[in-house]
Amino acid sequence: MNLILISADEVKDGVATLHDRQARHLHKVLRAHPGDVLRIGLINGLIGRGLVREISRERAVLEIRAADRPPSPSRLELILALPRPIMLNRVLSQVASMGIKKIHLINANRVEKSFFSASALQPYALAERLRLGLEQAVDTIMPQVTVHPRFRPFVEDLIPALLGSSATGLIAHPDAGAGLAEGLTQHTPIGPVLLAIGPEGGWVDFELKMFESQGFRQFTLGPRILRVDTAVPALIAQAELLLANISAPGTPFRA
Repeated sequence: MNLILISADEVKDGVATLHDRQARHLHKVLRAHPGDVLRIGLINGLIGRGLVREISRERAVLEIRAADRPPSPSRLELILALPRPIMLNRVLSQVASMGIKKIHLINANRVEKSFFSASALQPYALAERLRLGLEQAVDTIMPQVTVHPRFRPFVEDLIPALLGSSATGLIAHPDAGAGLAEGLTQHTPIGPVLLAIGPEGGWVDFELKMFESQGFRQFTLGPRILRVDTAVPALIAQAELLLANISAPGTPFRA
């Protein structure tokens, strides 16, 4: 935990009272004592410092001050075919730590329908995994997660609104002829970039055609088929590097 993330209901008159996981972490892992100063952040707010007043396994009281802005959000938005709950938990924390602020979990032909009733999709469970990612990355802005159990209405009705007039849509597929670099540099994006990643079994032809009908372009990460929890951070890192290179064209890029 690189940041003590605090919600508004835990703060009164500049004093935060923490319980449960955070109090235990401060007491057992960080071995905090009264008088210690820790880095804190307010959910969807500023970053600052917290002076420990009281500390035990069950309760921690901190006097807080926050004046620093969190890191800038990523330009990327993630469209992800809903993975297995255990894998979803890993991916959500990774995505949150990498600055993604909009995550769309969608259905696909090779997604098990039972995944949509998993406890991992409950609001409290989603918030907990996202919170872990923010604490790791020293960020405070909570990502927005939307769940779409029906594939076709998402693509036909919501994708046009997400793309708007300036967004770029890219969809990962192992058999695509071009890499991500070609997809981004051939049409320099001026707005958000929507990245669609399929289930472990891949997209079916119908789904690819549906995305392409909305202007998405296929790209490949290479000849190897990766697990979702490997593909997602690899793709985000590669896209961020390419976008940074496009924004600063004088910087040499090596694939």
